[in-house]
Amino acid sequence: MDQELRTGIAHWLTSIGIDTQPSDGISSAIMVVACLVIALAAYIFVKRGVVTTMNLVIQRSKAHWDDIFMRHQVLEKMAVMVPVLILNILMPLALNDHKVLSSLSDRLLDVTIVVLFVRAIYSALDAANEIADYNLVSRRLPIKSFVQLAKLFMFFVAIIISISVLADQSPIYFLSGLGVATGLVMLVFRDTILGFVAGIQLAANRMVSPGDWIEMDNFGANGTVEEVSLTTVKVRNFDQTLTMLPAYSLTSGSFRNWRGMSESGGRRIKRAVQIDIQSVRFLTESDMRSLSKINHLKDYFSSKSAEIITYNAQVEDADMYVNSRHLTNLGTFRAYIQEYLTQHDKIRKDMTLMVRQLAPTELGVPIELYIFTNDTRWEYYEGIQADIFDHIFAILPEFDLRVYQGPTGADIRSLRH
Repeated sequence: MDQELRTGIAHWLTSIGIDTQPSDGISSAIMVVACLVIALAAYIFVKRGVVTTMNLVIQRSKAHWDDIFMRHQVLEKMAVMVPVLILNILMPLALNDHKVLSSLSDRLLDVTIVVLFVRAIYSALDAANEIADYNLVSRRLPIKSFVQLAKLFMFFVAIIISISVLADQSPIYFLSGLGVATGLVMLVFRDTILGFVAGIQLAANRMVSPGDWIEMDNFGANGTVEEVSLTTVKVRNFDQTLTMLPAYSLTSGSFRNWRGMSESGGRRIKRAVQIDIQSVRFLTESDMRSLSKINHLKDYFSSKSAEIITYNAQVEDADMYVNSRHLTNLGTFRAYIQEYLTQHDKIRKDMTLMVRQLAPTELGVPIELYIFTNDTRWEYYEGIQADIFDHIFAILPEFDLRVYQGPTGADIRSLRH
């Protein structure tokens, strides 16, 4: 194709009286200079005319993706190819009488075109990756891994084509030699190959995406995924340090992804208050009159009192606590916390909402809250949790309950006296 184009240009130049086969060095030099001038003029026209005009159109456009292409200077890098393409066509005509120089310049220009083409494609791929990040496509697919793989593939193709052009051999000749070096390639690019395969698995199963909060104790990672590349996953920990995880470690090992929590809109609180067993007792009539004034317990006392009166009426010697049913301060406290959380505006009502008593231990009776907040942001979640337990600790004396605390050194010494 190039030869046909050169022949056509040569016939056209001959028809207008220009000698396309100069016989002396001065004529050849003049032709070379003329080629350079034409190439420079073409570059100026494309750069300041076509590219500048298109950039103005892009700036006025409401679309965002074209601004990203302009920021990565894709058009500018493609414009650089224009003068090289012109030189690649015209230089053999100017150096027609100098076969060695003509062949050398032709090969060098061919390699330059390959390099500039790959450079422009690299910029286009970077722009496409940024567009995918902007449109959140990277949260579903490992776009950066595909981009890096495409760059790696194009790099090897460019190297093979460049060597074949310089050596004046068919690229197939060099490609056939890759079979012998397959073992070496597998060894050198082991992490790249494993990372790519892992990237496909991560994407297919939606195991991890940029923006996810993951924990991987083996590598000390606990933070937000910033980047999923061909070989590594970059995690910014909550202490602002960075952890680089091998991509294949996420498929070969275990890790925790908190994305489900974020997408559900509810974050779990699972914490217990240790109640001193010695403070647990039955409620007296005076206690019931006092506690029944609490708004969150009015319905509870109304239903429970009727139920207990009905039950005790059928029991002999109901005046003995062991024979009859009675309310306890701990059970009433659980009922209060249940109703308090049900009415709390920061707690999800459509998710598990439970106040339960766990098995007693040497630290007392655990009363555990198993609930979900409606705000998953860490700082707000911690604030909601702290407010709830502040209220619980402050309200315990109203039920004549105490939080268990282990004896201190001073307490033990006081017992000895």
